[in-house]
Amino acid sequence: MSAPEFGGNAGMSAEYLEIRDLRVQFDGFTAVDGVDLTLFQGDLRFLIGPNGAGKTTLVDAVTGLVPATGSVTKSGVELLGRKTHKIARLGVGRTFQTASVFEELSVLQNLDIAAGAGRSPWQLLRRRKDVLPEIEQALETIGLTAHRDTPAGILAHGQKQWLEIGMLLVQNADVLLLDEPVAGMSGAEREETGQLLRRIGAQRTVVVVEHDMDFMRAFATSVTVLARGKVIADGTVEEVQNNPQVQQVYLGTTAAVQEA
Repeated sequence: MSAPEFGGNAGMSAEYLEIRDLRVQFDGFTAVDGVDLTLFQGDLRFLIGPNGAGKTTLVDAVTGLVPATGSVTKSGVELLGRKTHKIARLGVGRTFQTASVFEELSVLQNLDIAAGAGRSPWQLLRRRKDVLPEIEQALETIGLTAHRDTPAGILAHGQKQWLEIGMLLVQNADVLLLDEPVAGMSGAEREETGQLLRRIGAQRTVVVVEHDMDFMRAFATSVTVLARGKVIADGTVEEVQNNPQVQQVYLGTTAAVQEA
């Protein structure tokens, strides 16, 4: 299986997300200020920055949760101005810092509901005789095959996050926006999550909003740094860490970076 790489594996049929002059304002405060980003399939992009930098707001704007100006296109299709559910149907999925799963239902039932997003309520209530191939594949990808009949509510914290990612996979999301996916995880869960991101990132456009710098260094193929709603750096992990402006704005001082 191929792995994510810097710059992605863009070809004629590759998916991409293009953001141009994106701006979000709340009561006169500019939370996202003229952001330009091009995100390609196969490039595992980490979005970092200090608290209040506009990272989550940017993701909210892309997914239709907050109004914004500018342009966000997915492989040439404009997303701004569309309803959240219509953006999701175009293949743009996101997770939140707290996993949103149906805790009283099993892992398999959660995936089945997600896979049936286009089915009628009557069809959703019908019990399937067979498990859809895409659900079997998602179970294997997220590492929860052995927990298929486990109620989601008793899964470990990390497993709930993996299930939420699996729910996006069965919806055929090819642009995934993940908001701090390893927050609160154990070291082992973080490593498993990083490997999961590598498995799904080669064939999709994946953006990870993250505060965990060790996790970013271990798994990012490219990094974008936001501060005060603006992009201040873009590049490989090494390029970003060596950027004087990043050292000044994000980590405080060059000495702090060297110590880290």
